[in-house]
Amino acid sequence: MTVSIPPAKRRPTIDDVASTAGVSRGTVSRVLNGGHWVSPDSLAAVNAAIKKTGYRVNPHARSLATSRANSVAFLLSETHDRLFEDPNFAALMQGASTALAARDISLVLIMAGTVDEQRRATEFINAGHVDGVLLVSSHSTRSGLISDIVAANIPAIACGVPLGFERKMGYVAADDYNGAREMIGYLGSHGRRRIATIAGPDDTSGGRRRLDAYIAEQGAAYEPSMVARGDYSRASGAAAMTELLSRHPDLDAVFAANDMMAAGAIDVLTNAGRRVPHDVAVAGFDDAPIATSMDPQLTTMRQPFGRISEEMVRLLLRVIDGERPATIILPTDLIIRASA
Repeated sequence: MTVSIPPAKRRPTIDDVASTAGVSRGTVSRVLNGGHWVSPDSLAAVNAAIKKTGYRVNPHARSLATSRANSVAFLLSETHDRLFEDPNFAALMQGASTALAARDISLVLIMAGTVDEQRRATEFINAGHVDGVLLVSSHSTRSGLISDIVAANIPAIACGVPLGFERKMGYVAADDYNGAREMIGYLGSHGRRRIATIAGPDDTSGGRRRLDAYIAEQGAAYEPSMVARGDYSRASGAAAMTELLSRHPDLDAVFAANDMMAAGAIDVLTNAGRRVPHDVAVAGFDDAPIATSMDPQLTTMRQPFGRISEEMVRLLLRVIDGERPATIILPTDLIIRASA
């Protein structure tokens, strides 16, 4: 006689719990990890779904899940080419990696320059693969990524002011405004009267604050046509310098919102037969490695990138431990070289 054995009932999974609770798989994972970064409503919904579905955690898996990932994401919301072109990102990443290594914590680089990359980054972070996020190069036009991190209550610290989320996410930033004002004042104190600027992107805190400083320092002499915008790349600095020269061939100084754009400006001025600094003084912002490899070497405003990354790590680890997010503004230093 043949005896039919009824099929075994399928064991409920995390996906079943997530579907029943109406939350993401990552939220369920965080509840199983101890409930960190989960809202009270979501926590209640997940616990109710666990009871309803009969979900059970393997004791060994649970012991692994309750420990931290022991890693932190370096989340860069830029395209891949910018990672290799802009040395500031490498400096921040190296500083953060060193600070975390001293605490035996790994740093995971996550690129989020496209919509698909941002989606994958959000899923990876929400799944609990990292304990927190160091957000670098935040753009207000890509606020969805920041919004997802804030909504999920994931510990995060931004490099620079996260526009629109200043009261919801901690950050470490250089004093963009006062640093830029000091640079414009320096150019004016050295006899420059027709000072133009190459501003950074308007959807970044540095781009906005350095332009605000230029406008304030110019006062009644401010002319909107003396402003051209770039995207922090060398090519955009060259294009902006070409635009400024066509409008104001009598300009005698240019303040670029970063050193890469200042390098592009010098390229154009040199090709146009303008001597730097004799005819046109050029100043930048950052004190990136390119500042000392140019001819002439660049007068610039130094950002303390090592200190910025160290403070970002320190603040993030405090948020991971349950403290409220904090903000730090660090001073900049005027570095005078041959270009101005």
